[in-house]
Amino acid sequence: MSESEVPEEDAPKKKSKLPLVIGLMLMLALGGGGFFAVYSGMILGPSDNMSAEEEMQVDPLPEIAFVPIAPIVVSLGKEPAGRYLHFTAQLEVAKTHESDLLLILPRVLDVLNGYLRAVEVGELEDPTALVRLRAQMLRRVQMVAGEGRVRDLLVTEFVIN
Repeated sequence: MSESEVPEEDAPKKKSKLPLVIGLMLMLALGGGGFFAVYSGMILGPSDNMSAEEEMQVDPLPEIAFVPIAPIVVSLGKEPAGRYLHFTAQLEVAKTHESDLLLILPRVLDVLNGYLRAVEVGELEDPTALVRLRAQMLRRVQMVAGEGRVRDLLVTEFVIN
């Protein structure tokens, strides 16, 4: 016998691809079924214990008031024809403290004006500075107004000309 003649017994047998195809089909079917069950809410969905009215109920807003602060214009730099900062804000307070805050509003304006004049021009021009400045101003206003009276400082205008 020559080397080119190989008996059919010694030839490697080809494996069947049927288990691979069946496995892929089962994988796709189970994956699709799992996706549908989660997406439709059958699994891990909201519980049906609440009625439609309970789902639609929205908590009422807290009793708050917004006290506007008069616009503040601060000159930037030492030059007489320099640039200016135009600043306007509102204070978020509880309705019960609104009249108290209106009484001390001139003191709040003084604190904010003094702080804004002390800030360096380079710091004002930084795009991320407003967050830091707002936190510093809120802390100063809370110190003047008393703890627990002012909830937040909302900056409505911050323009450098």
